[in-house]
Amino acid sequence: MKSDYEITYHDVESEHFWFKARRSYILQLLEDSPRDITILDIGCSSGILLNELIDKGFERANLYGIDISEKAIANCKRNNIQNSFVMDAQEITLDKRFDVIIASDCLEHLKDDKKALINWHSLLKPNGTLLVFVPAFMSLWSAHDVFNMHFRRYTKPELITKLKETGFKVQKASYWNFFLFTPVFVFRTLNRLRKSKSEDANGDLSQPSMFNESIYKLINFENKLLKRTNFPFGVSTFCIAKKLES
Repeated sequence: MKSDYEITYHDVESEHFWFKARRSYILQLLEDSPRDITILDIGCSSGILLNELIDKGFERANLYGIDISEKAIANCKRNNIQNSFVMDAQEITLDKRFDVIIASDCLEHLKDDKKALINWHSLLKPNGTLLVFVPAFMSLWSAHDVFNMHFRRYTKPELITKLKETGFKVQKASYWNFFLFTPVFVFRTLNRLRKSKSEDANGDLSQPSMFNESIYKLINFENKLLKRTNFPFGVSTFCIAKKLES
């Protein structure tokens, strides 16, 4: 991501509804997991999710993070995530195998996403789980994607196909941020029609507003619904996929 955007990202990632709600859903997905499993967070940023996992009882020594940003990993070290490393997510070279790999809004940043998925597959233990979130629908492409240095946005079928082609078995696939899809779609479409120049170097990202907590609660309600259903569209899409036992 561009440097100006990264500064804002690190300023807001702990409390902004988007990141907070996604972390909440990941914690929900892992709530019944044994606390001694090994977990790798790809694109770990400042290590906030890893520290929230520690707060939930997961063992610090078994939690790892990688990020391409030296600034992000420096933040991780300050946040006492010692198993954190500056690495390219297409070529992770850790001498370790994991029960769970988490990749939140990372795959779209990588030029060769298939190469990355093959690499991630190799890092999982047999029957290990990949949780992967990516932005959805090229119709939502905007300056936000440009500032984030995205290569693409995905549909759910596209993500499923890439996972299957690289050896994964998909267990659940859905769209996420369903309730915000319509306002985001309208906002970005109008900006394109206006050829708006009003978006600054932070794209859609800004300091949490007075509505931050209300939007967080709305998306967290959606997270709970995902226990029983999948959504037909959303701002993001995600898959829970397994590495089959060899």
